[in-house]
Amino acid sequence: MKIIECVPNFSEGRDKEKIGAIRGEIEAVPGVKLLDVDPGDSTNRTVVTFIGTPEAVKEAAFRAIAKAAEVIDMRGHKGAHSRIGATDVCPFVPVSGVTMDDCVKLAGELGARVASELGIPVYLYEAAARKPERRNLAVVRAGEYEGLPEKLKDPRWAPDFGKPVFNPKSGATVVGAREFLIAYNINLNTRDRKLAHEIALSLRESGRAKRDKDGNVVKDARGRTVKVPGRFKEVKAVGWYVEDYGVAQVSVNFTNYKVTPVHVVFDEARRLAGKLGLRVTGSELVGLIPLEALLAAGRHYLEKQGKSPGVPEEELVRIAVKSLGLADVAPFDPEKKIIEYQFRDGGARLVRMSLARFADELSMDSPTPGGGSVAALCGSLSAALAAMVANLTVGKKEYQGVWADMAETAVRAQRLKSALLEAVDRDTKAFDKVMDALRLPKTTPEQAEEKDRAVEAANKEATLVPLEVLEKAVEAVTLARRAAAEGNKNSVSDAGVAGLAGQAAGDGAYYNVLINLAGIKDRAFAARVRRDADRAKRALDREGKAVRDILARALRASKG
Repeated sequence: MKIIECVPNFSEGRDKEKIGAIRGEIEAVPGVKLLDVDPGDSTNRTVVTFIGTPEAVKEAAFRAIAKAAEVIDMRGHKGAHSRIGATDVCPFVPVSGVTMDDCVKLAGELGARVASELGIPVYLYEAAARKPERRNLAVVRAGEYEGLPEKLKDPRWAPDFGKPVFNPKSGATVVGAREFLIAYNINLNTRDRKLAHEIALSLRESGRAKRDKDGNVVKDARGRTVKVPGRFKEVKAVGWYVEDYGVAQVSVNFTNYKVTPVHVVFDEARRLAGKLGLRVTGSELVGLIPLEALLAAGRHYLEKQGKSPGVPEEELVRIAVKSLGLADVAPFDPEKKIIEYQFRDGGARLVRMSLARFADELSMDSPTPGGGSVAALCGSLSAALAAMVANLTVGKKEYQGVWADMAETAVRAQRLKSALLEAVDRDTKAFDKVMDALRLPKTTPEQAEEKDRAVEAANKEATLVPLEVLEKAVEAVTLARRAAAEGNKNSVSDAGVAGLAGQAAGDGAYYNVLINLAGIKDRAFAARVRRDADRAKRALDREGKAVRDILARALRASKG
């Protein structure tokens, strides 16, 4: 699922009515979930966090900025925090199914709209910056609101969007794209803040001040402190004492967990603590965490145990929580702490049924669920079987030479299984949209035109879902082939069933694509999809035959 986080900061932290009005604009947008509203009295600033689909998040951000421009007057604003406008900063953060480039694109589209429709100058920062000197938010914000009139006169500081004209009521807004920030604390069996900070100095990217043999801080020719870099990039850390827990903590901010993962820092903190005679008792997550950060930790600790990391998502999360000690000082509920879980698809009905209930539903006199959902289900079962065979191979001494390949196969198969399970409901929903479009009225020319557009759009979606299932079925059969060829020989028949189930999934999806193409008027779209489907079908047949050939050889060998 495509999920983006947005964390706009508004220059109002005291007036609950104004904050509520901004919040209401966000909550009114379908496809968005508000996660947090954090006002600060002394800063006179409110940080809002919400997530949703890309287009929904962009719309909610615009409405919130527009409402802030309406209710906040910067001419009377005072607060302890730096700020440049009524909406001071508005970053987009990739969470799931999207890239940083996607967020950069959204930032540009939002910035253009804010400037043109609201008359607010917009600067782009971080990954969205179009000039290197504007990546750093502090540099863009320098001079704050009060210095903005003069700043706009400088051609070097012309806004990225809008005219270089001072908006006295709203100031300017800085829009950008950045990675997810994880706030994380590592717990120690000591109350000594200095010991915790000693570990922090070694972990953080900025490191510590260099000292000479006498312990004096070393300065360079310009009188600046010379630094000894720390261990990890994109990591900030300090040591502190938390009275509520009665322990010292290494407080860590991960500014890009993809560069330095959480579990890597945790393991190093344990090593450094041991050198100081300390012990890490666990850790604490402040706020939310992307699912992938925990999945990576789960895979890491399973591999350290000599086990296959290709297990279901729920098990990976459980291993990560236990290994990192995330419930050490407070309960850890994955449903509340994993950001993607805040936006689960509540409409996923079929995959939550028992097998018996699904079969009963399938047998009723209604067109959904139908063959498309069954094809997706077959594909997920194919991937699950491939993962099983791979997992039964990793750890067996006689197959040590293929452990790495089988572990990778299991991980890929688990991801594929989850994606195909999602497609079970998506196929049914897509067909339901076609039926809804066909029921639209067409008594007037305008209605008829609107109905034609809706039917065409629904038919395209109903074609793309089985096309995706077909392409994933090819991957499922490929994984089955790898499991059959390299995996545990005692499970070769299971790998064979995986190949057959994947072939059935792909064949069913292929014929669904062809049938749905007949109702599409866009011939260029239809031709492109047909080419993609035919290419995938040929690959499916090749991989399917390869699995059957491996199975046939295994049967001949078993007969002596």
